[in-house]
Amino acid sequence: MIIKREIGGKGQVVIPKDIRDFLNLRLRGNIVFEIRDNEVLLKSEDDPEKIIDDYCNVPGKKKNTSIEKIKKIILEKYNEIP
Repeated sequence: MIIKREIGGKGQVVIPKDIRDFLNLRLRGNIVFEIRDNEVLLKSEDDPEKIIDDYCNVPGKKKNTSIEKIKKIILEKYNEIP
């Protein structure tokens, strides 16, 4: 699907409703712009806890970490716990 849009005076572009619905984008939600070569990929933002949970629950994969350990590492990195 190819859709053209005009860039507004503030550099803004309206995302068509069909695309917002397809990507499940909601008002005040976040999106991710990924630049690849000469292209920009627009994606809905993944929930970080879901990513960790999916990683830790892959069947047949032995991991030496847990969700709690990953969360602790992230919190320590961003100085959110003493």
